[in-house]
Amino acid sequence: MSIDFRKVIEENKEQFYQDLDKVMQIESVKGQPVEHAPFGKGPKEALDAVLALAQKYGFKTAIVNDAVGYAQWGNEEDYIGVVGHLDVVPAGEGWSFPPFKLSKKGQRFYGRGILDNKGPILSCLFGLKLLKELNLPTKKTIRIIFGTDEENGSSDIPLYLSEEKAPRFGFTPDCKYPVVYGERGIVNYEILTTIPEIESNSLSEFIGDQARDHVPDELSVTINGEKVHVVGKRAPSNAPELGENAITLLAEKLIQEKLVVGKLDEYFSWVVRSLAKKHHGEGLGIAFSDTDSGKLMITPYQLIKKGHQLALSVAIRYPVSVTESEVTEVLEKHLPPQSQLKVVRRIESSHFPKDDSNVQLLAKVYEDVTDLDGTPVTTTGATYARFVPNIVAFGPSFPGQKGIAHNKDEYMDEEDLLLNMEIYMRGMLKLIE
Repeated sequence: MSIDFRKVIEENKEQFYQDLDKVMQIESVKGQPVEHAPFGKGPKEALDAVLALAQKYGFKTAIVNDAVGYAQWGNEEDYIGVVGHLDVVPAGEGWSFPPFKLSKKGQRFYGRGILDNKGPILSCLFGLKLLKELNLPTKKTIRIIFGTDEENGSSDIPLYLSEEKAPRFGFTPDCKYPVVYGERGIVNYEILTTIPEIESNSLSEFIGDQARDHVPDELSVTINGEKVHVVGKRAPSNAPELGENAITLLAEKLIQEKLVVGKLDEYFSWVVRSLAKKHHGEGLGIAFSDTDSGKLMITPYQLIKKGHQLALSVAIRYPVSVTESEVTEVLEKHLPPQSQLKVVRRIESSHFPKDDSNVQLLAKVYEDVTDLDGTPVTTTGATYARFVPNIVAFGPSFPGQKGIAHNKDEYMDEEDLLLNMEIYMRGMLKLIE
């Protein structure tokens, strides 16, 4: 049976946009846990809303431990899984559009989560609805799985796996194309440096939007009564080269304008020398690389004052052939004086056989739809593929698209959103035939 996927999608896209907008309007940022909402009211509200849509589409639905929900087509115990998330990072400042609404200007959609990850996972759900309505013969069960804590460590997944089997195979639409078979290891360090009391007393608290998911774009501090303010450019923390880091900009300004002396001068000189525009660890002796995953990546993402200490937090994404202990051993030799190194977050690298038949199936679907090279790749990002057995990352960003998620005016072109739906429809159908 020949299916004109693009025609089917075109005929139903307005309904998809209406349903997507309902979910986009929910501010599903992690909050304080409450009864039946372990990650706050927003993520749970989004989960309830999506499962209500799935029920309307005619799917069997369930919620597992108030943390993860799914929509299922088929009745077999073994299943193909498509795993996405409904939680989003905070909106931040500087939006040109309402962050919690599906807005459109020209041929581009805007809104927090349109790319990461409400748009892609709901395109999978709606695409599965369209497949179901075509009454196609299928052999395998499939679940669209909706998580609610991906942006803050994926602690929802153990709650799901404690009650449910892992999928036999699947993908998460939360990374890039083509198929992503490997993800780098991630380790976040806090570098604590002691500053003499008389010098540290001259320094105020650092003010700015600092979090591990992005390159900080604005930072200020008062030193000896003089306020110093810098503005950089925000970018996702796994793409530091696309941003301008306010931490290193501030350090450069303090040095250039001779606003610091003594140990503070030594410290901020070290920050500039070791980290300013040195995104691959070359300033700290950790410029590891390999053929499969490329160069190590380092992002300073937070600088705070703790009593008479300065605490600098950095995120490092290291190649799959390197270990965390190797990174730590070298990094400890390149710290400023009177410093201690503390691991505050670690996620081991993940690797799936790139010659697996299902990986190759998805790669061929991608090639057939786009006429682009489908050779499987690796990523600097962290997805559910690290935590859910037997899945890989697959889309939604196409080659050359980078630094959109976690930014103000997060966007996705209409053409790309619908092209994703076609790729996912074709991929899901092939996996359950």
